[in-house]
This record gives sequence, C-alpha cells and structure tokens, in this order.
Amino acid sequence: MIKCLAPIVLTGLLLAQEPAPTPAPTGGGAGGGNGGGVTVPNPPGGGGGNTTSPFPGRAPNTPGQNPNDRMQFPEMNPRPIFISGKVMMDDGTAPTEQVVIERVCNGSPRPEGYTDSKGNFSFELGRNQATMVDASYSNNDDGGFGGLGGRSSGSQNRSPGSGPQITERDLMGCEIRALLAGYRSDVISLSGRKTLDNPSIGTLILHRRANVEGFTSSGTSLMAPKDARKSYEKAAKLAKAKKMPEAQKEYESAVALYPKYAAAWYELGLIHERENRAPQAAEAYGKAVEADAKFIKPYLQMAGLYARENKWQEVADTTKTAIKLNPYDFPGAYFYHSVAMVNLHDLEAAEKAAREGIKMDSQNRIPKLAHVLGVVLAQKQDFSGAAENMKLYLKLVPNAPDAAAVKKQLAEAEGNASQASSTKAAQQ
Repeated sequence: MIKCLAPIVLTGLLLAQEPAPTPAPTGGGAGGGNGGGVTVPNPPGGGGGNTTSPFPGRAPNTPGQNPNDRMQFPEMNPRPIFISGKVMMDDGTAPTEQVVIERVCNGSPRPEGYTDSKGNFSFELGRNQATMVDASYSNNDDGGFGGLGGRSSGSQNRSPGSGPQITERDLMGCEIRALLAGYRSDVISLSGRKTLDNPSIGTLILHRRANVEGFTSSGTSLMAPKDARKSYEKAAKLAKAKKMPEAQKEYESAVALYPKYAAAWYELGLIHERENRAPQAAEAYGKAVEADAKFIKPYLQMAGLYARENKWQEVADTTKTAIKLNPYDFPGAYFYHSVAMVNLHDLEAAEKAAREGIKMDSQNRIPKLAHVLGVVLAQKQDFSGAAENMKLYLKLVPNAPDAAAVKKQLAEAEGNASQASSTKAAQQ
C-alpha cells in the first residue's frame, strides 16, 4: 500500500541549515552557500603514493645517498592578485548600505569583499577578506529569518586570508559583480587579468530592477534627525560588541526621537527576538513596517516568528507581501510560503513557491527548500520526484539535525516509487 508523507510541521523546520562544503570548481570559484558563500575545504592532504620518495616514479633513497644531492625543484608561489573599484547606483549616487562584491566563475558565485561607506572596494582575490554582509538581514544579525535567510556560518567563521590563492589561469571564465537586493549589477570580466595589472577594474553600476518595491534599507533613515542618527550609530556599535542591553537602550532612544525610524525599530526587534521576547519583537517589527511599508527585512523576521507559533495563515500572508515587494532576492520568503501552503493544504501553491525558491537560490543558502519540495511531491504521488529532492537535501547537508528523519522519508518515497512502477508494469 502506498503511503503519503505527513505535511511538514514545525518540528525540525526551523533548524538552522548549513550547506555542505563543496570543492571549488575549475576557475577558482566556489559553490555558493547560506547568504554569503560556503566553506571551501582545503585540498586533500598528502597521504598515499610512494612514502619514501617525494617524486612519483623515482626510486627511493639508496644507502649512503644524500637526498640533498638530488635536483631540487623550486616551489612556485603565485603572486596575489588584487582588484579595486567602485559601486554606484544608476542615478550616480553611492549605495546607502554596504554592497557585497562577488566573483562568479563558470556560473558559480563566491563573495570576495564588500564596499565601504563611499561605495569603494579593494581586496585580494580568493582571500575573502571579511565577514560577508548579506542582503537578508542586518549587519548586527547572527542569523535572522529563522536562521534560513542569512549568511552561512561557513563565511562567518572563515578567518581573513584563509581562502585559496587565485592564479591567472583560475580567472578564465570569471567575472566580478555587485550584489544588492532589488538591483541588477553590471559585470566586469576577469579573464586574461595578470598579477601585475593595475588593480582598478572600474565602476560597477547597480540598476534598479523592474517590479521591485521592497529593499533591504529603509528610505526613512535618510530623514532621521541628527540626534536619532547618533543614537542609532552608537547602538549599532554596541550591538556589534555584543552589549545588547546597552544597544537596546540606544535603539529605544532613536525611535523615541524619531518614531518613523524603521531601521531602528527593526534592530530593536532583532534584540528582543534574540532574548526570546517574541511579543516585543513582533511589536517592534510591526512598528518598522508601519514606518516604512517597503522595508522588507521586518516582514521576513515576522514570518519566522509566526512559523514558530504555527500561525500558518499569518506566515502565508506575510511572505506573500514580501514576495510581492521583491520577487527576486529572498528565497527564504519562498521557503516559508511553501511550508505555510503545505500546512494550509494548498499543494499547488506550495510546489510553485518551493520551485521558485530553488530557482533563485543559486548558492544553496536554503537547502531545506529541496526537502520541502520533496514532501510536497510525495503528497502529490510523485514519489520519484520526491526521492530526487530528498537526496539533494541530504547531499547538500549530509549532517543535518533532521537527516535521520529525512532518510526515513526517502526510504518511504523510494519504496512507493518502486511499488508504483511495478503496478504500472503489471497493468501493461
């Protein structure tokens, strides 16, 4: 008898997922992972082969032979490749927030650095000089949106200078682009670039996408009075130093001075959420949306709060608004919308949302999307498709906390697929 998998519920749903490390493809890029790049493992170490001779195929040392008498081959140390440039909006102004700079090699993106307050950037290729800023949540955030929409811990924990050194050959098929939610970036090719070339690659222009109304920065911040801005900036520094009670007071001061300070309300909500004060967090996010209805970050956080309370209609409504505001840059919104639709028994809408999320999640920041789609397809009796997506999820996150449960679901899906195939063959 064919069994259907149960709908996805909260258990295991909000476990923070981290994509499995993937080897760097030819060209020096890395497969993307959880909002800002995955951890690229070092190549396998020594081991194996002839253990007595450093050169394969040569005879080992003979008695009395001085190994230092052999011809020594100099170790080739490629020179580092530096690039610098500038990011500008299509109206000639500098971005109002930090912009991630990505290197894309043969279609595989890797974050390399980010702009300063004036839109400038400069870094050594392949070294991932600093913790990446992701468009999904604030600079002070450890993992907003239920841990599913922001940076991967892979990029957060990578120490500066720990990436592989890039050579001229690695840059074939590579290009540089800027990454900011709601905008499309010009690209600049890196193919043929030499180590001694002028590091300046010019200016990357960000063009606003059509049909995008929601952004990761709030327009009300530009109108904040001086004292409110000072409190906000002081709070941001305190939050970065993990002094949350002090930061909370400064954010509260900022919104008291300027009630339409949506960014400050949002940051205040994040602090409440980290301290497990869900009602206060929801109130702060609501104030942020009230101050700026096109500021998308609060919607995403509210969806996470509703999901943890199994308020699926609220999740569906909130994510629907977020997707309408910006249908391009937030696969996490599609993830939560898909889960909400499963629990509201609308499998067509759930499948559509999951597929849209997977299509835009080129860096596999939210591997859980594959699991959700697998469950949806199993409910629709497409057991082969269900098994395929569950396998993908386990491949991306082999050590996921819910791996055992997903493996059990996979076995059921494969059993059902086999049974359905046998039944079809017998009928022919």
